[in-house]
Amino acid sequence: MTGPVTQLRLKVLLPYRVLIDAVATKIIAEADNGFFCLKPRHVDMVAALAPGLLSYLNENNETVYLAVDEGVLVKCGDEVLVSTRDAVIGNDLASLQETVETRYRHLDEQERQARSAVARLEAGVVRRFIEMEKLLS
Repeated sequence: MTGPVTQLRLKVLLPYRVLIDAVATKIIAEADNGFFCLKPRHVDMVAALAPGLLSYLNENNETVYLAVDEGVLVKCGDEVLVSTRDAVIGNDLASLQETVETRYRHLDEQERQARSAVARLEAGVVRRFIEMEKLLS
């Protein structure tokens, strides 16, 4: 006979890899309506995660922090699955903040470049329509 559940299995899934597969004794996450805490005997649940912090207490009683994009958390039995587009791990909040800021500055630059490329494509399409209109008139 098995005893009461004292640990959770946390898996954080990104579109391209498994970021975390670890044992946790407590998980704190943020949904649209605020923060919540999961412990091993918590009722099964599903929550839509808001972009923000997720932290967990590992088997060594150390807190691990993650900055997560929006996603979904599912707790079923002793397993907690988090599916998100992006997440960053940090050992402390200061280093995590620095990592997130650096990553998003880089993403902002990529987004600016992508928008510029799309604008050039749109301008080219409009020019071609104008040229076609002149040929047809």
